Amino acid sequence: MTTAGLTVLAPAKINLFLRVTGRRPDGYHELDSVFLPIALYDEVAVRVSADPGQITLRCDWPQLPRDSSNLAVRAAQRLCGETKRIGVEIELRKRIAVGAGLGGGSSDAGAVLRLLAKMLPVTATRLAEAAVAVGADVPFFLEPRPARVGGIGELVEPLGWGMELALVVVVPPCEVSTREIYGALRREHWSGAAPARLELERGEWANLLVNDLEGPALERYPIIGELKVKLKECGAQGALMSGSGGAVFGLCRDPEHAEFVAQRMARVGHGIRCYATKVIEQAPPISAW
Repeated sequence: MTTAGLTVLAPAKINLFLRVTGRRPDGYHELDSVFLPIALYDEVAVRVSADPGQITLRCDWPQLPRDSSNLAVRAAQRLCGETKRIGVEIELRKRIAVGAGLGGGSSDAGAVLRLLAKMLPVTATRLAEAAVAVGADVPFFLEPRPARVGGIGELVEPLGWGMELALVVVVPPCEVSTREIYGALRREHWSGAAPARLELERGEWANLLVNDLEGPALERYPIIGELKVKLKECGAQGALMSGSGGAVFGLCRDPEHAEFVAQRMARVGHGIRCYATKVIEQAPPISAW
């Protein structure tokens, strides 16, 4: 028997900046970053079933893993697999590119945790612990909204945003391994923490565009640097790689400017995908499935 389910749109994110501040004894790097959710979404739906311990995933992208290497599956296992009394069915419609530094897998996992928390007796503490255990970026996606993120991703401080930020996201035809990029990161790439007080005025955004992972990523994927240059040539006011790559975003004056830049970037070719989008202040609401 399967119960009625819930569904939600799971947003991608960009990193307005990503600065490495240190490395823990367990090998994880500590960061100082601003995460901004954007209007580019996967759709995640969840049902609770009476098949004890069974976690199943259906997805419209055939190459996506269906086992515990998928963060959405791992999130369900973390909350429900321990009890072995219930099962979970997940349906996923992918729109966020994989291996692009846009947080798609982490967002899907955060969405699964949010949906299950609506259907099951889950404490806030257990939910937070599960998010950290599933993946470093997942805590942000428990409540996606503009935030300053520290530690390995578990320290999430919401920002008073209240500003429109239009942008263009460009995804190259390559899948970048986060593990590979962090493995190649050297201490001289670290820029340390940004100022404690951020100047988030419109004219100052371009000054914040620092990503310490760009060095090792550009060495392995030169197209990322080429796309940054192209974005500026097409009119973007600033450009940066998001996360560990390989997506690159360009800042724009307004939505009309973003559409203009995206149309020009689409002519670049080389199998890239372009999206004119914007920062959102909160995730869309959960609805019945």
